[in-house]
Amino acid sequence: MAQLKWGMIGGGEGSQIGPAHRLGARLDGLFEFTAGALDHRPEAGRSYGQRLGLAPDRAYGDWREMLEGERGRADRVDLVTVATPNATHFEITRAFLKAGFHVLCEKPMTMTVEEGEEIVATARAAGRICAVNYGYTGYALVRHMRAMVARGDLGAVRMVVAEFAHGHHADAADADNPRVRWRYDPAQAGISAQFADCGIHALHMASFVTGQQVIRLSADTVSCIASRVLEDDAQVNLRFDGGAVGRLWTSSIALGRQHGLTLQVFGEKGGMRWAQEQPNQLYWMPLGGRLQVIERGESGLSPEADRSSRVTIGHAEGMPLAFANIYKDLAEAISAQRAGRAPDPAADLYPRAEDGLRSMAAVFAVAASGKAGGGWVDARPPMFR
Repeated sequence: MAQLKWGMIGGGEGSQIGPAHRLGARLDGLFEFTAGALDHRPEAGRSYGQRLGLAPDRAYGDWREMLEGERGRADRVDLVTVATPNATHFEITRAFLKAGFHVLCEKPMTMTVEEGEEIVATARAAGRICAVNYGYTGYALVRHMRAMVARGDLGAVRMVVAEFAHGHHADAADADNPRVRWRYDPAQAGISAQFADCGIHALHMASFVTGQQVIRLSADTVSCIASRVLEDDAQVNLRFDGGAVGRLWTSSIALGRQHGLTLQVFGEKGGMRWAQEQPNQLYWMPLGGRLQVIERGESGLSPEADRSSRVTIGHAEGMPLAFANIYKDLAEAISAQRAGRAPDPAADLYPRAEDGLRSMAAVFAVAASGKAGGGWVDARPPMFR
């Protein structure tokens, strides 16, 4: 596979997410870091980009400069990652899609359902790939869970229990901490805080593994710290289009929980459990059998898991390697599109713009249900009803 050119917007010096993207994109040698507009301060972005090895004429001051600089080049970037503040995702992603670039956008893809539908329509019209970085679906055993459900190991899925709970915003004294305060401010975060930040990861993973999409939900949302306008804890009941029932808990005030992304799936013929903090083990209980521990990297796993395992069994794999699997999928998808062939089925797993749209519809549905005292609401975006 020929090496592709990659560019990044946001993710500058001191960014939490920027290093994970740069490690993930370059891990397999499939992408060359070629261009970037890495900071909202033009000179800081140019300087940092050059320190990371970008040529001076491709270390841009802002995304508009990068768009104009790249769109006319014969050697322009093949994929652009958008890792800027949430409210800017829509404008930047739409502009690069319209200019013919493939895009990987950080979540949430947009701030409204209407914007999400426009991104889906724009990507389809342009014939470009628009992916959303639900990066935790890059873990090998998450992909093995999906394969187990698809091949019928569990039978019909009855129940999905998803969690993404942490305690890092549990201190009420952090009310004026700018790194925390903006997350609970509707002017900056939008209609939701904790569910939009973490809950949608758990929801997407549930759909990714089961192959089912949420159609209705009922939510209990609360601000456990009274000064917050937006929720810091949510409990959501889900109904999926394939008949499964779901329970989702997400919280930022759960002291003692660190990252807390877990998924349990229970079917007619067995149940399984996986936790992101122990990503090398998948617990599987077949009906009438004994509890088994499936180890990442062991023999006999699915092609999806084999393709996504990077180091030998017994060694830890982490988030940047999960991100790398998303980039590896995208490299295969872009190369297959260029060659006019179908992508490798074991690689056709990257989250799509349609997933980002469904997540945003769920965010608004949770907010509406929470305000209505937990009433059931339609969780589908209008274009998918």
